[in-house]
Amino acid sequence: MTSVATDVTGVSARAMLEAILQGQVDAPVLAELARGRMRHKLPELERALAGRVREHHRFLIANHLTQIDFLDEQIAFFDAEIAKRIDPSAPSQGRPDETDQTPDASSSATQLSWEAAVALLDTIPGIGRRAAEQILAEIGPDMSRFPTEAHLASWARLAPGNNESAGKRYSGRTGHGNRFLRACLVQAARAAVRVKDSYFKSFYYRLAGRRGVKRAIVAVAHRILTAAYFMLIRHEPFRELGATYLDERNRTRVVTGATRRLEQLGYRVTLEPLAIAAP
Repeated sequence: MTSVATDVTGVSARAMLEAILQGQVDAPVLAELARGRMRHKLPELERALAGRVREHHRFLIANHLTQIDFLDEQIAFFDAEIAKRIDPSAPSQGRPDETDQTPDASSSATQLSWEAAVALLDTIPGIGRRAAEQILAEIGPDMSRFPTEAHLASWARLAPGNNESAGKRYSGRTGHGNRFLRACLVQAARAAVRVKDSYFKSFYYRLAGRRGVKRAIVAVAHRILTAAYFMLIRHEPFRELGATYLDERNRTRVVTGATRRLEQLGYRVTLEPLAIAAP
C-alpha cells in the first residue's frame, strides 16, 4: 500500500488498517475507505490491498499502530508543555529576583507574542507550524537584535561567502553559523519550490539552471529567511508575489530576449499586446 499511499498514518490509510485488524480482507471494500484525493487512486488501491493477511500480520499492525498512537500522545504532551513555558502570561520559572522585575512596557507593546509570530511565519509557502516553531526557537520573535536582514542571513549561515583575491573570486561558500536554523530553512525551501505558481518556485528554476540545484535551494532558503525577518518587524503576513513577478519586473529585457531567440530560429516576430477584458 505504501506504493500508492505515501502517508500510511493518514486518515485513509488508518481507516484501512483498522478494517484489516477487524477481519476485513475484501480489497474493493477496503479501497472504498479512501478519503479526499486518495479516491482518485481507487483502482491502484484495490490492486495494492489484494493479498493474504494472516494473524501474525494483524498482530504486527496492531502493535505498530499502538506505538504510533503513543508517539503522537507524547508529541502533543511536549507541544503543550513548550507552549506553556513560552507563553509570556504564564508564571515565570526563573529565580525569585527575576520574577519581581517589571518588563518594559514599550518593548512588550511592540514585540510579537510567540503564538502571533508562529501564525505569521506559517503563512510562508513551505513553512508549516512545526517549521515556524523551529525557526522562532532559534531567532526569537524580536528582530531588533539583528541590525539588517543580511546580519540574520549571515548568522543563519545562508549568506554567500566572499573569498576574493587580486580581483579573482575563489569561493562563494557560506561561512559558519547556526546549522540547525540553516537545516530547517533548507528543508522549508525544498517544500516551497513545489508550490505551483509561486514566487519561490519561479526564482528557484531561474537560478537552478545557472548555479545548480543545491545553490538554488540555499538561495530560496535565504529569501524565506529574509521574508521572515521583515514579516516579524512589520507584523504582516506573507504576501505572495506570484510566478511572473521576476518577469514583470524585467519585462523589457524578457521580451527583447525572447524576440531575439525566435528571430535567430528564423521567425519574424510581431508583438501585439492582448486586450485586457473589463472587470
